[in-house]
Amino acid sequence: MPAISQFATLVYLATAQIPKGRVSTYGAIAEAIGRPQANRAIGQALHRNPFSPAVPCHRVVGHNGQLIGFAQGLEVQKSLLNEEGIAINHQGGIINFKTVFYQPKLCLQTINKLSKNYTP
Repeated sequence: MPAISQFATLVYLATAQIPKGRVSTYGAIAEAIGRPQANRAIGQALHRNPFSPAVPCHRVVGHNGQLIGFAQGLEVQKSLLNEEGIAINHQGGIINFKTVFYQPKLCLQTINKLSKNYTP
């Protein structure tokens, strides 16, 4: 297995918190890890997720609840989310997005420990 960057580790820790039947967004994960401008980098890290399904990248969607950018294809993502009870409309949007949205949280100590500037 290739080495996993500190950034990707933070992404996987935040994503692993998303419970079954809920979804989060790239932006919410970026916020959780203290990197609010890193949406695209979050997507790249999740695209290379070696821990799926324990790190459930299929539960990460666009800021408006649209299915976007899933490595295995949007039909697979839709199927996985449907199995968890999440309804998706014909345009690929999550029905009741605000109800199923989940905001991951990482403690500052974890973020600092895994950031390059951390000094024990």
